[in-house]
Amino acid sequence: MWLGVMIFFVALLLFTIKYAFSSRGPNPFRNDTREPLKKMVHDKKEKNKVLKQGFVVGKVPDNLDAIIIGSGIGGLGLAVLLAKVGKKVIVLEQHDRAGGCCHTFTEKGFAFDVGIHYIGELKGRTPFRCMLDQMTNGQLQWDPLDNPFDHVVLGPPENRRRYPIYSGKTRFLEELKKCFPGEEMAIDEYIKLVKKAGRGIWFLALLKLCPAPLAKLLVYTGLVKHLSFFFKMASRSLTEVVNELTENKDLRAVFSYIFGTYGNMPKDASFAMHSLLVTHFLNGAWYPKGGASEIAYHMIPIIEKAGGAVLVRAPVNRILFNEAKEAYGVSVKKGEDEIHIHAPMVISNAGIFNTYQKLLPKELQALPAIQKQLSMMKNGEGGLSVFIGLTGTKEELGLKADNYWIFPENNIDELVENYMNGQREESANNVPLLFVASPSAKDSTWEERSPGKSTVTLVTFAKYEWFEEWKDGKVKNRGADYKQLKQAFIDSILEVVMDIFPKITRDKIEFIDVGTPITNSHYIGASRGEIYGADHGIKRFNPELSAILRPQTPLKNLYLTGQDMFLCGFAGALAGALTCGSVILNRNLHLDAIALAKKIKSVDAKLKRE
Repeated sequence: MWLGVMIFFVALLLFTIKYAFSSRGPNPFRNDTREPLKKMVHDKKEKNKVLKQGFVVGKVPDNLDAIIIGSGIGGLGLAVLLAKVGKKVIVLEQHDRAGGCCHTFTEKGFAFDVGIHYIGELKGRTPFRCMLDQMTNGQLQWDPLDNPFDHVVLGPPENRRRYPIYSGKTRFLEELKKCFPGEEMAIDEYIKLVKKAGRGIWFLALLKLCPAPLAKLLVYTGLVKHLSFFFKMASRSLTEVVNELTENKDLRAVFSYIFGTYGNMPKDASFAMHSLLVTHFLNGAWYPKGGASEIAYHMIPIIEKAGGAVLVRAPVNRILFNEAKEAYGVSVKKGEDEIHIHAPMVISNAGIFNTYQKLLPKELQALPAIQKQLSMMKNGEGGLSVFIGLTGTKEELGLKADNYWIFPENNIDELVENYMNGQREESANNVPLLFVASPSAKDSTWEERSPGKSTVTLVTFAKYEWFEEWKDGKVKNRGADYKQLKQAFIDSILEVVMDIFPKITRDKIEFIDVGTPITNSHYIGASRGEIYGADHGIKRFNPELSAILRPQTPLKNLYLTGQDMFLCGFAGALAGALTCGSVILNRNLHLDAIALAKKIKSVDAKLKRE
């Protein structure tokens, strides 16, 4: 009997893998489409001709193959993949410029990124680097960060401990061991667990690509946790795992520091999710040369070449369905008018809550399959960003191409919990986590574009409820009380920054402002001000949710892409685009990117030998 059961499960697994990893449709990664580098364009007006194409009916292409809602990287990335196989796609963006969290804005002559701080896995011919090169025809360039690329700072001014985080699979370990002598076994075990869990991520893609009944069977039989260490560790918290490794509280904090890149305090964070971030940066970190707007700037022409378009100031207010509950288009709200655009498929990069709760008719929102997905997810925490424009070069201000993660002490869970549960005025003076970086110091073109100036961006988290009473106010003029609350955060945060960076003084500040959760709601369409989409805590990695949250929605012709469907962040949203593209094109694009990367690497090696 047991032999028969084993044979059945082995056969099931082999069939699942064969189905999920087979390829039958057109391949956007069939050929290397990189072109010789063109001269970078820094002229703002020229770039805006690409990034700020306003919506008018006459710009909507005829005979569309697909409509994509939202021009974040999950939407633009998918549009490029479809364009590369000849599909005519329109991307509709509610903001006045394309890019989502990859867009930039300018205030008083300072250009600020809103969401791109650093990206990993770009060393050599990695599949991720290959994918980005193909999606921009080789025009997107990257500047490496310094090494160490991150610094973890713990404690108050009178007892600050600084721990540099180096890239390099051996150097990461060596330098950490120098900081924590006697903790060598804990550090080795930590990186062993991180790597093993990170390698198991392929099973997440498999669950989303294989037939739904097979995915559910893998989940309900428990095979998922036996076959993927990622899912085995997904239900364990970051705090639980690191506390088992060491009693050293500073080392625990250093093991956990990067939780800020997905927004959950360590006791609520999945160790599996955390492992992906650590492995993502093991071989280094990079920043887009010319700033984050370069990403969309080099993607949009590929979409247009196939007959598509990326149009801004195009707020989609509802998805259109026929009587058979099949999506067949969208409605764009322009003033008092509604303009209908039709296509055989609609793909949402607007996030699961916006898509299901705002864009669907009430009767379709109520469908059990829709409600089940919503019941298993929740909104991520709101993001709060401080943008500072400074007089002075990076050398004059002591800025480098690196990042600082600053904590008042090493009891991170307690600090974050007290902050999130506190009254807003009190919490504004007790920020428990601060990410500090200088985009201008990371960008090798900055000095050419803005000589004698620098920028610093600071990021933390804040509750949407603290700012909710002003959500309907006029943007940039929400009232004195709102400004006062923002100023409280500025004063508290600046005190820390000027202590860590003593060359930054108030007389050097030309511009400073805060983007709150309601700012995020306005500009990037985040339903509750979140910057990483749906919450990425332990419950997000329930195997059942991973199996049912797929590119295909319960409604025919409606698909999901981006970070809510796969994982958060730049790389996670792109993985969502590849997964959605795999379903639409009926082939495994993850494997196609890997295959092309190997091919290019082989060609490079051959040319070197010659």
